[in-house]
Amino acid sequence: MNAELPSFLELLQQLVREPSVVGSEDSFFRVLSRELEELDLRVERHLGVLVARGREPEKLVLSAHIDRHGLLCTGPNEFQYAAFIAANRGELDGDSVSEQTMATIADRFAGQRVQAHLPYTGTYLGQGTISNGFLCPNRRNLIFEISGLDYLHPGTPVSFLDRLTTTPTHISAQLDNVLSAAIIVHLFRLGFQGTALFTAQEEAGRSWRYALSWFQRERINSRRVLVLDTSPYPSPEAAAAQDLVLRRRDATAAFDPGFTDEIERRCQRLGIRHTFKDAWIDAQNQTRAKPMSLGRTELGRLVAATAGNISGTTLQIPTTGYHTANETASLASVDAALGLLGSYL
Repeated sequence: MNAELPSFLELLQQLVREPSVVGSEDSFFRVLSRELEELDLRVERHLGVLVARGREPEKLVLSAHIDRHGLLCTGPNEFQYAAFIAANRGELDGDSVSEQTMATIADRFAGQRVQAHLPYTGTYLGQGTISNGFLCPNRRNLIFEISGLDYLHPGTPVSFLDRLTTTPTHISAQLDNVLSAAIIVHLFRLGFQGTALFTAQEEAGRSWRYALSWFQRERINSRRVLVLDTSPYPSPEAAAAQDLVLRRRDATAAFDPGFTDEIERRCQRLGIRHTFKDAWIDAQNQTRAKPMSLGRTELGRLVAATAGNISGTTLQIPTTGYHTANETASLASVDAALGLLGSYL
């Protein structure tokens, strides 16, 4: 295992405790800013994106969304998924992986502890427990009831009461996507001198617009954008079949083949077990009555919007328990990601 793993886990434990509900990420942006400003970096905040740049900003552009799923108070003891509110979705159409997943796991959150906080400052307002979660047949949206937070006003974000759990082999928390944010901060601490984008509202399908706006503002075209994220698998066995997950494409666009091949070669050189998620989905669909979607990613949307002038590839950590407060990843996968990315220092 990487000698730096204990210090990384300490950072991750700290960041997991900070709320970052979709559409209410300001307080988490300030936490990241404080961490990064202690280093020799140029740190700038723009609408929906925090940018950190070292002395070699064009060497590699890392990107990770920092929003996490949570709830938003929408009425007296009524709470809805914040991502659907932030995306201005009035109902579930079932046309995305996220929506399909949410509709099937709504009842898993009964008994989940949550905490409310002010939208901008993150100031703690109180705790409660999800007593019920269901798909409302009239509004066709996920509705939650919470015991203990009936005094909240509409517009108040509510995050899962999140803590990092570690075992000798795995970590668990709401890892999507604070895990990637922690990896990038850790790399900067080790001396990474490239560029990093921390984006908001990826779960609402908006993060790519914030990233694109920054690229256009800076008049930057790059085919070396590496987007970090988690990647869901249906079982621990399926997740354990690889240490890292790569992609050649998503449902929107093909990724940069040259950079994708470069990442694969580094995996091979470092002895990192890896698979391609798009190939895995294609294989799964051969035996499924209803095909799984390849998904629409931040990178795919950037590629499509710029006709490939902004492109790159993805690097993902396989997990189970996707979009819950107990999303689980192996320490071997985390170690592999740190090792691969550390080769760019």
